[in-house]
Amino acid sequence: MSDVFPVLDLRDADRGPEARAAFLDQLRSAIHEIGFFQLVGHGVEGADRLLELARDFFALPEAELEQLSILNSPHFRGYSEVGRERTQGTPDQRAQLDIGPENETLVPGPDDPSYLWLAGPNQWPQSMPELRPAVIDWITALTQVSQRLLRLILASLEAPEDFLDPVVSPDPHVHFKLLHYPGRTHDGEHSDQGIGVHKDYGLLTLLLQDHHGGLQVSVNDSEFADVPVIPGAFVVNLGELLEVATRGYLRATTHRVVSPASGVNRYSAPFFFNPRLEATMQPLPTRFVREAAGVVHDPANPLSSSYGNNTMRGMLRAFPEVIARHHPELLQRQT
Repeated sequence: MSDVFPVLDLRDADRGPEARAAFLDQLRSAIHEIGFFQLVGHGVEGADRLLELARDFFALPEAELEQLSILNSPHFRGYSEVGRERTQGTPDQRAQLDIGPENETLVPGPDDPSYLWLAGPNQWPQSMPELRPAVIDWITALTQVSQRLLRLILASLEAPEDFLDPVVSPDPHVHFKLLHYPGRTHDGEHSDQGIGVHKDYGLLTLLLQDHHGGLQVSVNDSEFADVPVIPGAFVVNLGELLEVATRGYLRATTHRVVSPASGVNRYSAPFFFNPRLEATMQPLPTRFVREAAGVVHDPANPLSSSYGNNTMRGMLRAFPEVIARHHPELLQRQT
């Protein structure tokens, strides 16, 4: 199934009218039919260094990592040990560091939307001062690639390229993770759940993965396909908000990561390009959307056109201990 995922070269968009038209056709086909593709020619450097920093970070003493615990953050920032995050109620077998836009601590008022808690400061390891500038540079570079790619997606759909500028400018709520998937250490029903089957909340995800692989994408109701590792490529997939904005013409495809074999450590770094927290998606003005059949209806995961609401609902499922410690009122609203 390795030929399922097209490889697109971003440089083709600037190689003249014919090359651009072919690129847009390939792009539209990929995002409509599968919702995943691999992107090369993006010009972003430093991937090997970032993965090296990830390995160094997760090798820090456990006591130092615990000082950065996501349980300390009402903003869902910081370190999560293996099993802290849950997908569909089951603990994921991965450790991670969650990072977002660096903001001052904000305490929403009683009448403010709960998603304002998603804005706040990050937690950084004191013994690795080199991590923060490297991650910030990486986020800046991938934000630029994502902004360009989003405009090309709109062009491929014959929509105005600037139509979504108001929802992502001037401060998109990007999200970045460093991930460590340790090798399997036990047998059991969910022992291979690096992360369970899910969709991403926002607009675009750009994934840097090491050579071990493990990412699998749902290609039909009963089959998952392995995403091959291509050195220098980003694996790109669409989030739920693009499915909403296109009435289902574009696909936010379910995917998962299978834990590596015993003794193998997998590292990856997904970057999530999202709208502003308060942004609400509107249907794209294009014939492809007008003729679309509608979004996938999942009673367990009803989609919202509000990015903040969509994401906060996901946090309730993914980090119940953070919610219980910092936001118990949100649990009361659910009951």
